[in-house]
Amino acid sequence: MSKEKTGTDTSATDAAGGSGDVSVPAFSRRDFMRAAAAVAAGGGAWMVSHPSEQVFGWQLDPRKCQQCGRCATACVLTPSAVKCVHAYEMCGFCDLCGGYLQPGAKAQDSGAENELCPVAALKRKYVEAPFYLYTIIEDLCIGCGKCVKGCNAFGNGSLQLQVKQEICVHCNDCAIARNCPAQAYQRVPVAKSYMLKTLEGGGAPKA
Repeated sequence: MSKEKTGTDTSATDAAGGSGDVSVPAFSRRDFMRAAAAVAAGGGAWMVSHPSEQVFGWQLDPRKCQQCGRCATACVLTPSAVKCVHAYEMCGFCDLCGGYLQPGAKAQDSGAENELCPVAALKRKYVEAPFYLYTIIEDLCIGCGKCVKGCNAFGNGSLQLQVKQEICVHCNDCAIARNCPAQAYQRVPVAKSYMLKTLEGGGAPKA
């Protein structure tokens, strides 16, 4: 009987001198074509290693997000795969930024006591009076959403939380989605896996 019909391939264990008791699933031509199409669409190495699981991934709809803080604590990864991203087209580049400064900050500067982010992942750079450029240091960001909450309350919502697909391990049962009180998580096509709010108010998956 052929390997394709049995659905197993013992060549890996046989080559290592094993008994062949451990079987490796044999992927079908359809699985292979789906994996190849995913890689062509920018899916990366994870798409190749899990060809039968590559159609959808988890993403957060920023229009539903309540910045509850669970993205930082419920993820199986530490720090979380959820990061703050910045939709620059929506930003006012303000000196007084609700996402950057603590409410009631004594000074509008970069002193740690005045910053809202608990890990100093949001940085600002002077451009010209009265404008500042705000950027996120992704390696520091823990996905707590404090800056996003401040930006939504006192700004225009340009700071948003998203699941970074190159970090996410793509659990079938996402722990954050299961604990999200706003049910803001959904499965989206991996080829278009980001859902940023825009000036037009949209939140459709984006490449």
